Amino acid sequence: MLFRSLSARLVIAALLTTLLFGSGFASTATLKYNHDRARLLGYMIKESLPRNHYSHKEVADELSEAAFELYLKNLDSQKRFLLKPDLVVLNPYRQKIDDELKSGDIRFPLVTTEIIRDRIEATSKIVEDLLARYFDFTRKESIETDPDKLDFAATEAELKDRWRKILKYQVINRYLELEEEEKANVDNEESEVEARTETERKKEAREKIAKSYRDLFSRLLKNTEQDYFNSYIDAVSRAYDPHTNYMPPKDKEDFDIHMRGSLEGIGATLREEDGYIKVIRVIPGSAAARQGELESEDFILKVAQGADEPVDIVDMRLRDAVSLIRGKKGTEVRLTIKKPDARIVVIPIVRDVVQIEETFVKGTVLEKNNLKFGYIKIPSFYRDFTKGHGEKGRNVTDDVRAELDKFKQKKIDGLIIDLRNDGGGALTDAVKIAGFFIKEGPVVQVRDSAGDISTHADESGTTIYDGPMAVMVNQFSASSSEILAGVLQDYNRAVIIGGAHTHGKGTVQAILELDRRLPFRNMSQYKPLGALKVTIQKFYRVSGESTQYRGIIPDIILPDRLSHLKTGEQYSDYSLPWDTVKPVVYEKWGVSSPSIEKKLLELSQKRVAANEEFQRIMKNAARAKERSDKTERPLNIAAIRQQRNEINSMADDEEDSPVAPHGTGDDPEAWRESAAKDVYIGETQAILEDIITFPTDGLAKNTPRQSN
Repeated sequence: MLFRSLSARLVIAALLTTLLFGSGFASTATLKYNHDRARLLGYMIKESLPRNHYSHKEVADELSEAAFELYLKNLDSQKRFLLKPDLVVLNPYRQKIDDELKSGDIRFPLVTTEIIRDRIEATSKIVEDLLARYFDFTRKESIETDPDKLDFAATEAELKDRWRKILKYQVINRYLELEEEEKANVDNEESEVEARTETERKKEAREKIAKSYRDLFSRLLKNTEQDYFNSYIDAVSRAYDPHTNYMPPKDKEDFDIHMRGSLEGIGATLREEDGYIKVIRVIPGSAAARQGELESEDFILKVAQGADEPVDIVDMRLRDAVSLIRGKKGTEVRLTIKKPDARIVVIPIVRDVVQIEETFVKGTVLEKNNLKFGYIKIPSFYRDFTKGHGEKGRNVTDDVRAELDKFKQKKIDGLIIDLRNDGGGALTDAVKIAGFFIKEGPVVQVRDSAGDISTHADESGTTIYDGPMAVMVNQFSASSSEILAGVLQDYNRAVIIGGAHTHGKGTVQAILELDRRLPFRNMSQYKPLGALKVTIQKFYRVSGESTQYRGIIPDIILPDRLSHLKTGEQYSDYSLPWDTVKPVVYEKWGVSSPSIEKKLLELSQKRVAANEEFQRIMKNAARAKERSDKTERPLNIAAIRQQRNEINSMADDEEDSPVAPHGTGDDPEAWRESAAKDVYIGETQAILEDIITFPTDGLAKNTPRQSN
């Protein structure tokens, strides 16, 4: 999770496991396009989505426009192929997708297939021609790297010049990488890297970029009519919300394998997004999580096997990228990663299996100023549903209870629950764990697409821990973790500490097996049809506020080095909005005191202002934001070299910064030491110490007494 320089220091060893799949183009090599099958699938999508989706959004012009934009973005996200005249041909379909689905006459994906294939073939010749020549590395010009700030090229000449800049930028950077490799190995007697002349480096850089693009164009031209049709149906689905999507038969098969827990890969949930392979989540217990460099919101640009030349995976189908990333245990894969602040980082990974223990709850006691603080890290709300015959599988509820029992014996003064990077899991466990800290009462409301609301409550009538509490969150805390943090905040039971907001994922999805929903029995010849993942419910806090979109706003907000990231539901296309329902009756824990809350905030802000680590985090976050906002890059070698040096300097500044505790295998003491060094945990302890020393019942041991 620490920044690294772009020289030898950015080469970071890691172990990765378990690859999960997301949306995007999927290989359908064994399934050819069939007009009647497409017509049937279009009909089923048109019927199923409005009926089953939470919003009941109609298949009409508004949906058509959204689907058109999503499909076009998936087709040419970087605006590197299509021309404005092509859009003149495609734009009439902007408000016709709904009509196509209703009539069964689906033409749009077929039209785009023909156009995009022609453009890819033409572009491949442009790239081949440009890379046959030398670029002027000293010419002062610039390139815009954010496609959202670009329009489609009007002419082939304009497109060719755009590609000239793209290739020049990549060749210069590849040249500098070769230069840095030589410098890093100049003192290494065992190094096999030979010194090259400037001309040789330029030639090698062009040749490597040329090979990468030959492979890219070859892959893109393998996309079939069925692939583009699948993308079309997926775009219609995602126009409902970002968690609703179409899974073609092969993707559905992979989803089932993941749910059975029998799929191995690199230790991250990946998704195709705007032509990139994006890291959505690093799996707890994977070597990626233990090592800490690969993070959510990273984009994987290239994949290399050991010392082989990297393969560019931009615009690659997800399944093809997966086949490159996965491999035998003990072999090395090198990932070229683009960070959200535009840094390019190379991470060499020795493939290994997941350490199961790292996926489970961990706890320890941390001492500060003669006070004992119980610390519990909850990586996810896991529950083993595979056990049968009355046998109880392992679950997060029992593991948290076990840690609390240990803390009771050690007589802790305060408790910290760490939900950072917890993507959620089983709702039942969020409800049960909340019950450990309140006497009884409602925990969360769930509203379905019919408007009916059910309430999940703790009915135990007892608490396991009734002392001062703090809950740590960040923008990657989602779903069940937001439910737990939200209810403890509503009950005035714990102080919530973290970044500006949590993820805001307050919805529930269901899988609709399309093969089981055929309108007539005599249509089985069109199987397999795949499945729909559809949003069907929404979560609401006991206060009536939804956790969707806005997430949970912490009581005390701390500096966040990733604050420049636009992460969460509020930044996703077509996400469901925040709203409210009627609050339920519940008893708050103690008396809320605005003056005490203000004092807690002031004391925390004072400590943060005096803390060198927090000040370093704030400075580097500001620099990262400035860099990510400046999407126009220089196109001469001197300026690019200077830019790379500045990034190295920023990396050095953060190299020793304490961060969240990582997995350390089977060494509990090493993990405890890691937690003790975490600057955020340290400030959370200080906040709890303030609560303990304040003459107040709020957030401390007391009897519930305020009703809402």
